[in-house]
Amino acid sequence: MHFENTRTSRLEVSPSMAVSMKANALRAQGREVMDLSLGEPDFNTPGNVVEAAIHAMKDGMTHYTGPSGLMPLREAIVAKFRRENGLDYTPAQVAIGIGAKQILFNLFMGVLSPGDEVIIPAPFWVSYRDMVTFNGGSAVILDCGIEQAFKLTPERLAAALNPKTRWVMLNTPSNPSGIVYSRDELRALGDVLKGYPDVGIISDEIYEHILFPGATFCSFPGACPDLMDRTLVINGVSKAYAMTGWRLGYAVGPENLIKVLNKLESQTVTCPSSISQVAAAEALNGTQAFITEALTAYAGRRDVVIRGLARIDGLRTLVPQGAFYVFPHCGAYLGRTTPDGRVIATDVDLAQYLLTDGGVAVVPGAAFGLSPYLRLSFATSATVLEKAVAAMETSLRKLSQDQNA
Repeated sequence: MHFENTRTSRLEVSPSMAVSMKANALRAQGREVMDLSLGEPDFNTPGNVVEAAIHAMKDGMTHYTGPSGLMPLREAIVAKFRRENGLDYTPAQVAIGIGAKQILFNLFMGVLSPGDEVIIPAPFWVSYRDMVTFNGGSAVILDCGIEQAFKLTPERLAAALNPKTRWVMLNTPSNPSGIVYSRDELRALGDVLKGYPDVGIISDEIYEHILFPGATFCSFPGACPDLMDRTLVINGVSKAYAMTGWRLGYAVGPENLIKVLNKLESQTVTCPSSISQVAAAEALNGTQAFITEALTAYAGRRDVVIRGLARIDGLRTLVPQGAFYVFPHCGAYLGRTTPDGRVIATDVDLAQYLLTDGGVAVVPGAAFGLSPYLRLSFATSATVLEKAVAAMETSLRKLSQDQNA
């Protein structure tokens, strides 16, 4: 019996998770593997957040909540946007989900009709395109390579917009490139979108709090308040507060759109975990000291990776302004030959070679819609990062430029 339909048969396993699973398989064989594939902080969740969850369980907060979530969490989210972004929302404009990923999936499931186009600048987070196509939309990919500093320009956006366009997808700070759009850059994109009143904007801001010196974060509706009534801002607690396993994301936007998301929530998962909701409220309302401590660590780790990559001829790298990824261009290594005679034809081949030869797990740029690149996550210890970059350098030096060597 065949159990897949045409939509699921086209769907791929998350590439970053696939690489991580391969790394785990090699570990099971006794190999040392340095995993730079997953975007998951290696820190534990802050103690005050854990304690809030424990108290919630002891106090009986172990039942269903409404699809829209607990009011204290919705109020905490409203307060966060007012305090940190200067934006005024109401609790009725808040959606809560099992991670930001679920909210995005529900969004596309709820708003896309066949033929609707979603503009997605590449490189993009691995799931954007599949979510759009799975839910009947058409993903319009705009390549924004290292020469464009990985950023969508107003000119490229204007050229891509047409009557079929329904949404534009933005991500700042970016996974995988680490770029951060400035207020002026966002405003310039917004000026283009003013002429297209039927186009919505999705601004994925999950890495908002992971910024490095010299970078300033601006939420899209903060830069373009006149587009607030057609902008959905995606955020969550996973990255900023090391709460990946708690599975709690949130979004703010127009109330009629939030109603669509909450309707889908009620018919799919009913509600997010009540315990995770309490924990998230504490993360947002409580001390923010963890963010500062983690950011100091990430900045040091970023510097370790950038220094290491600078030693490797053939990799071109932009220093990330935010998030915990670096996305070097690796085109100089395509066409080279491995010691056992295999030609490196793509960045997928190169990532596979680095894993098998050097024990370094990275994700190929193809997974993010742009080749030839590699994504390295520096959400792990400086010690692991130093070993990983050194191992990459050793493996890459083994590649021959003569395919007959």
